[in-house]
Formats: sequence, structure tokens, C-alpha cells
Amino acid sequence: MREFLLGNEAIARGAWEAGVKFVSGYPGTPSTEIIETLAMRFPETNPRWSANEKVAFEEGMGAAIGGLRVMVTMKHVGLNVAADAFMVFPYSGTNGGFVVISADDPGMHSSQNEQDNRYLARVGKVPVLEPSDAQECHDFMIAGLELSEQFKSPVMLRTTTRLAHHKGLVEVGERRDVEQKEFIADAKRFSVPIYRLLRRPEVEKTLTALTDYAETCSFNRVEHTKNSIGVVTSGIAYQYVKEVMPEAGVLRLGMTFPLPAKLLREFCSQYQTVYVIEEGEAFIEEYIRNLGITNLKGKELFGVIGEYSPGRLRKALGLGDPPKPFTEQVNLIPRPPMLCVGCGHRTVFAALKQLKVTVSGDIGCYTMGALPPYEAEHTTFSMGSSIGVSVGLEQAGHKDTVAIIGDSTFIHAGIPPLIDAVYNKSHLTLVILDNSATGMTGSQQNPASGKNVLGEDAPKLDLEAFCRATGVGSVEVVDTWQRKEIVSTLRRAIAFQGPSVVIARGPCQQLPEIKRRKVIPFIVEEELCTQCDACFKVWCPAITRTAQNFPVIAANECTSCTVCAQVCPTDAIKLAEVMA
Repeated sequence: MREFLLGNEAIARGAWEAGVKFVSGYPGTPSTEIIETLAMRFPETNPRWSANEKVAFEEGMGAAIGGLRVMVTMKHVGLNVAADAFMVFPYSGTNGGFVVISADDPGMHSSQNEQDNRYLARVGKVPVLEPSDAQECHDFMIAGLELSEQFKSPVMLRTTTRLAHHKGLVEVGERRDVEQKEFIADAKRFSVPIYRLLRRPEVEKTLTALTDYAETCSFNRVEHTKNSIGVVTSGIAYQYVKEVMPEAGVLRLGMTFPLPAKLLREFCSQYQTVYVIEEGEAFIEEYIRNLGITNLKGKELFGVIGEYSPGRLRKALGLGDPPKPFTEQVNLIPRPPMLCVGCGHRTVFAALKQLKVTVSGDIGCYTMGALPPYEAEHTTFSMGSSIGVSVGLEQAGHKDTVAIIGDSTFIHAGIPPLIDAVYNKSHLTLVILDNSATGMTGSQQNPASGKNVLGEDAPKLDLEAFCRATGVGSVEVVDTWQRKEIVSTLRRAIAFQGPSVVIARGPCQQLPEIKRRKVIPFIVEEELCTQCDACFKVWCPAITRTAQNFPVIAANECTSCTVCAQVCPTDAIKLAEVMA
């Protein structure tokens, strides 16, 4: 049987078929759909959103040591958070099969950096599999678990944005009932760190065995031709190579760490010129050059920045310019990134701009507060960094600095820096944007939302009580739709002599229960409108102009948030039902 699946859906299906019984992760594009698919279609895999990637990895590590087949999912920067556990797991090795998904993001479509996690795998001595299409996403997931159990090693399955989000036909099968492996307590293997010195040689033995395995494994495929040109490639780039260079010989590496030295030498010796075409850094190319092979062309032609594409390869190879982007062929109105209609973050950033404070931002959809028209977020680095950066700015003499963070990000990485700020007597002002969702990645559940990934009721973290428990002297909650209250609450928090927290609460407009509710839209009564343009200063995309320059509110977009009505000096903006 075949199904038309996203790469991420194919990974989820493969995990289900392989008998996985525990899945943990943290939402992050481009990996998010994996756990969402399992929750919707295959709940018997026991999927969950964890508080952060380190927690997810450690939960998965425990389940695998306990004998279950396990998958852990995250985007590339998530592995940085999980790196502490990732780096030490190979020392003990696993019991049940363990695969961690690292979804890299060439082109930074939804990320703060480009990062090639094959290097992290090399440092951690963890084998890497890289599928090239949806079928291989499915197949490599299954094979990765078997490889993990064969070598008692965690395995990384590396994908990229295009691979995760492309669709293809996938031959699927039925679920296997895999027997749980017995856990045998062994302190020398699993416990006291001093014993890890005894485990260190075992890590090298496993890596040597994996290197031998790479020479003949089915993941690495040779497609010889009589052409003088050969290509070494991996991942989604393989598809571009087949489209642009159909006559070339190809060595498609499905296992990119450890790499097969003998196979690479043999392949490269049979071609006059060998192109190394890989997205990301020169990981494979550097290895081949270190083998003393010189008939190579690679990153000097194709570059390390951004995504590859057939057009990019054609241009680099001198085979013609790529077709113009669709946006250049059609006269489209520019649409910059923006907050959703009715999003409560709008009023918060409008207030911060009005107060003229320095704002230390964090990772989430509220990073758009740095863009016009607000331009009220001045630093953004990594998950949870807003609080630490704000404390540092305070130390540098910037007294009116506000840190801003989402509820999910606060739980993920904001708790330790808040405790630190209180402990070290900072005058931190922290705004927690509580929209009951992990909004940036699609409004997933988190410990403060009251629901789990299966949609079941779950204990809800009390953010106010938690902040007070850390020693914060002033904790206030404000409705994000009450713009005047937001300004006054922020003023009090900034003036407070000690750490203060403002919880700006309002549901994400993309939550299913919010989207399902009946909305009575607002409309503009032209007879009362003086065309003062005050309503345009809330920067709501649902508000546009008529030919006569009067404001008009799109009824199908209005969320009835009331903010435009609050700013209208003549009460010309009213509920449509009242007007009727």
C-alpha cells in the first residue's frame, strides 16, 4: 500500500511501523509535524511534548535504556539544548533502539542560524543517516532503530527543511510488535561517572565497527556511468543532482557519519572530475580532501550559505541561469512577516514603543515586534536569552530594559535565568506573553496550556504562583486586549524597586477553540468617522481604506478584539450587531 506523505509524516509512519513505544520532543520548524502526526494517527507510540529538548532527550534516553524503541524529535538548534545528554549517551550506549531527529534549516526559513549538525554528531561519535526522499524518510527511520540496536548506539536521522516538507509516494507497511528488551542494572555502564573512563575505549570500538559497516551498508549507493564526471552527494541534494546532471556517475551517501574511506577512494578514482554537492558545510568534502583526493570541486562553486536548488546547481555548473522566481514574474503586493489579526502581542509592543524602553527579546512569533511598525524589540538570540541579556544590559548601565518571552519559551529556558536574576538582586522587568500555546510553530500545547499533545486535559502550570515562588516581588496579570491597562501595568513594573513580572495574557488566535468561536465583527460608522487615522495606529491588517479614504474593517478577518474601538475618539467603531 502507498500513501502520499510529507517527509515528516513518513518519519512518523516509519516509527509506528518499527514498533516505537515512546516519542518525545519539543516543537520547532521543520520537525514539528512528526509528533503531531503520531498524536493524530498513531497515539500508541505514546508521543509527548516535553518542556524542552534536553528533557525530551533524557526522557527518551531513559525509555531506551529501559528497553523500548524510542524516537526523539527536535530542530537543529534544539540539539544544542540537548547536547549535554547527547554527548554522553554513546558512553553507556542504548538498550532499545534510539533515533534522534535533527531537522536542520538551510536558508533559515524559521531559525536564528544555519547549523550543520553532522558536526555535533562527529563530536558525539553518533552515526548519522540522511534520507533523500519521503520513502527513505520512512525506510531510514526503521533501519535507524535496527542500526541502533545492532551497535547499541544512539543514531541521528538528519533532515532539512525541504526534505521534511516535501511530499512523495511512500510504500508503507504494518506495525511490528517489538519485544521490550530487558534492563539489567549495571553501574559501570549506566551510572557513576568515574566508570566512564572504562567505557571510553568502547566508544572507539563502536565507531570503528560503524566505519567498517559504512563501507558496505545499503544506505550508501553507487550509480556508475561511463561519463567522466562523478558526484558525491547526500540528502535532498541528491534529487537536484539527478535532475541537473543525469549523465553523471553518483555516489549517494545515506550514511554521512562515519564516512566510508575505501568506497570514496574507489569511486573518485573512476572519474576525471568529482563534484561534492552537499547542503550546509563542507562536511563530506573536507573528509574526502583529507584522504588526499584532489580531483574535487565543491564549496568553491556551490557555497555554504542557504538552500540548494536545481537552479542554483545549474548556475554554479555553468549550465544556464535558473528561471526567475515566481514573485518576479507576477506583480505581487509585498507581504512582510506580521502578527496575526487580533494577536495580543500587538498591544504589548505598541506599549513598549510608547514607553521608549530597551527590549531584550526571545524566540517566538513575538520576534516580529522588532519589525516595523513597532521596532520595539532590540535583541534576539536564543531560547530564554532575553532574561540573561536584559540582566547584562542592566549591568552595563541600561536601567530601563525589559525582557520579553513567551509562555512556552519561559518554561523551556526562562526559568533558570529568572531565578538567577532574583538571586543576584537584579531589577529585571520581565514580560511573559501567555497565549496558552507554542505559537510560532503552530500553536502546540505546553505545560501552561492545560492540554497535552493528544488533546487531553493536563495539569496547568500556574505562572503567577511560580514567579512569586522564585522571589519576584511584583507579579501582575493583564489582559492583552486592554491597551491602557497594559501601559499602566508596564509603567508600575518598570518603576518597581526589584525584579518584576508582567504576565500579558490573551489566547493565540490560531488555537482551534478560538478559531471555532462565533465572532461578531466591528464595523466603522462613516457618519461618526472624522478620518483621524487613530484606528490605523493599532496596525491591524483587517483595517484598510475605502476609495474615499474612510477606514473599513474586513468582517471575515476581524476577531472582535476591541482594540480599534478602544482608540477611536468618536466611537465610530462599533459591533456590527449593534449597528444592525
